[in-house]
Amino acid sequence: MSEYGDGSRERVYGEDGSRERVNGEEDGAQGGRAPEERTFAALPPAPGRGFAQTWWGLAWLKALEDTALDGGQLKAGRRYAREGAVGAVSVRPGRITAVVRDPDGTSHRGDVLWHPLSEDGWDRFLGMAVERAGHIAALLDRDMPPHLVEDAASAGVELLPGIGDLEPECTCGAWDHCPHTAALCYQMARLLDQDPFVLLLMRGRGERTLLAELEERSAAPRSAEPEVPAGVPAAEVFAARDVVPPLPGAPQTPAEAGAPPRLDTETPPGPGVDPAALEFLAADAARRAREMLAEALAPGHASQPLTACLTPNQDAVRLAAECADPRITARLAAGSGRRPAGLDLAVQAWRYGGAASLSVLEEEWTPGPEALAHAKDALARAWQDEERPVLRASGANRWTVVGGGAQLRFGRDGRWWPYRKERGAWVPAGPADTDPGAVLER
Repeated sequence: MSEYGDGSRERVYGEDGSRERVNGEEDGAQGGRAPEERTFAALPPAPGRGFAQTWWGLAWLKALEDTALDGGQLKAGRRYAREGAVGAVSVRPGRITAVVRDPDGTSHRGDVLWHPLSEDGWDRFLGMAVERAGHIAALLDRDMPPHLVEDAASAGVELLPGIGDLEPECTCGAWDHCPHTAALCYQMARLLDQDPFVLLLMRGRGERTLLAELEERSAAPRSAEPEVPAGVPAAEVFAARDVVPPLPGAPQTPAEAGAPPRLDTETPPGPGVDPAALEFLAADAARRAREMLAEALAPGHASQPLTACLTPNQDAVRLAAECADPRITARLAAGSGRRPAGLDLAVQAWRYGGAASLSVLEEEWTPGPEALAHAKDALARAWQDEERPVLRASGANRWTVVGGGAQLRFGRDGRWWPYRKERGAWVPAGPADTDPGAVLER
C-alpha cells in the first residue's frame, strides 16, 4: 500500500496475479497484469457548488445523466453527495465503489462499472501518446486537453464514457441508477476534476504503470526509414481498366468565386493584424482557385506548358494591381521594398503583360548572338526606308527613338515592348508585339 500526495492510497495486487473477490465476482488482472487500486477518503459536503468544473468532469456527468431513466433518483443522488453521504471511493480498472449512507442511517454499497480498454486499445493509445509528448505533460499537470481525447478517438480509443457505458450495481437491489450509484458518480466527478489519471485508472492503467510503459516505449529504438507502400505496377492498372469502377466526373466550375468571411467584428484585432488585408487575401485566393479550376478543365490543358510560379516580389505587384485600398497597397510597397511611386510603375507594367512585362521594366538583359541577330533583323524589316525612325541603342536590349521620346525594349520571349518618357523617366506604354513597328505606331 502506498500513498499519493492528494491523500489517496494505492494498492497493487501481487505479481502472481492474485485476485480480489468483490460482490461475489472476481476482479482480476487484465491480460495477466496485476490490478491497481486507489482509495480516496470521503470528501466533505459540497453545498451550493457544482460537482464538476472541468470539461471532462462534465462529460462524465453527462454520460450518467443521459443514461439514467429516473430523474428523481439522480436528484436524490445529488442531494446525498452534497450532504457528504458518500464514503471513501475505491477506483480500480473497470469499477468504482463506495458505501453510501441513507438519511435513515442505513448504508448500501454502490458500484459503477465501465469496461476497461482492451490491450489493443491501450497499445493504440500509448502509441499515439508517445508521439505527442505534450499530451503526457498535460496529464502530469492534471489537465486533459480536448485534443488529447480527439487524438485518442482518431486512434480508435474512447477515453470518456458515453450513453450506457456507466453500469450501476447496488446492494439496495435497484436495476437502474439509484441514489447510491448516482451519488457515487457525482462524487467521482469531483475526483476527476482534481486528477484525470483517475479516469485512466478506471480504463485500466494507473498513473505509475502508464508512465512506466510510456518511458519504455520512448526508449525503444525506432526504424530509421519509414516503411513505404510498394504500390501497384502500372501494367496491372492498365490491364484492369475494364474491371475497376470508372473515375468520377470532373467537377463543375462555380459561376463565381466564394465570398471571403467578414472580419470586422466587435473584437479588436491583435497588434499588426489588418482585417481588411486578410479579407482581400481571402477573396484573392478564392478567385485564383476558381481560375485554376477553369484552366484545368479547359480543352487541351494537358498539353499546355506549366505556368512558372511567381516570386514574392512579382506576387506583391500582382496583388497591388488588383487592389483599390491605398492602405493595403502601401503595405505591399513596403513589403516588396519599393517606394509607392515605384510600385505604381510596376503595377502599370503588370497590367500590360503580367510577369513578362514586369521583367522588361525592372531587368536589363544582354541577348545572345542569335537573339540579337533576330532583334536587329526585326528592326530592319519593320519600316520602309523613308519611314524608318532613327534608333539609338540605349542598352543591351533597348533602342531609343532619337528626338521622339519613345523607346523599344526587347523581351526574353522575343517580343517588343513600347516605352515613353514622362517627367524624365521611361514608363510602360502598352502591350507587347512581335513587330517593333506596330509597337511604335500605338
